[in-house]
Amino acid sequence: AGVERTASECVLDALDCGYRFLECAEFYGNEAEIGKAIQASKLPRDQLFLCSKVWTTTIEKGPHAIRAQLQKTLTDLGTDYLDLYLIHWPVPNKHVQAYKTLELLQKEGKIKGIGVSNYALEDYLELKHNGVQLLPLVNQIEINPFLYRKNTIDAFQKDGVVLQSYRSLRDGKAMDHPTLQELAQRYDKSVAQILGRWCVQKGFVYMPKSVQKDRMVQNGLVFDFVLTEEDMDTLDALTTPENIQNFVQLYRKCVNRDTTQDGTMEGVKMEITED
Repeated sequence: AGVERTASECVLDALDCGYRFLECAEFYGNEAEIGKAIQASKLPRDQLFLCSKVWTTTIEKGPHAIRAQLQKTLTDLGTDYLDLYLIHWPVPNKHVQAYKTLELLQKEGKIKGIGVSNYALEDYLELKHNGVQLLPLVNQIEINPFLYRKNTIDAFQKDGVVLQSYRSLRDGKAMDHPTLQELAQRYDKSVAQILGRWCVQKGFVYMPKSVQKDRMVQNGLVFDFVLTEEDMDTLDALTTPENIQNFVQLYRKCVNRDTTQDGTMEGVKMEITED
């Protein structure tokens, strides 16, 4: 096993490789480490795109807690504004109020853009129907060929919401999949590059994650080839009904995660657009 590397070391490597979009979150607990890397890199702030997400516990506590958390995030990252701030999960009965708090923070100049994460279409419609003034710029959800929820994605894109893909590389769990191996061999690319290219070609924001510098470089090399339509269709077809059901279970579990309603179905939307 390799030596555990700090978030600061990994981020400094990523910046050195040319990455400029850093995806952070209160929940990850490492924003101070990321701030150290930003400072050490000596990169001008306007060359970076900093995103963070506010966690369920803070969302539940309400506007005052959200303001305090944003201030902590800004201090930890060593900046006075975020390019993008997201609601991490649509906490039932709380997320609309939280979103409206982000709208105020945007007016105050502490956030440039507002978005959401892990929102089902129904959560988004709840926002729209409850008088928010700024629609989310992005919805950050898991997207990869094994969880390609086309109807949900199409509906968001039709409404002008950009999809950011997390787990673009399936947390490395699909690297041995025969279909991916075959495509990687045929295109003379790595499996990660095939997954990344699929993401980019679909028009999603591709967010690769690695702690190894050589992989960081490799994961970014997805712009010098194109997958055929037939191969894209083959990848799309890797999403199984079981994967969709696993997603639904995770959604139901996580919207109340760590809140006072953790472990309950209190307020959880049981009927969502699953695919």
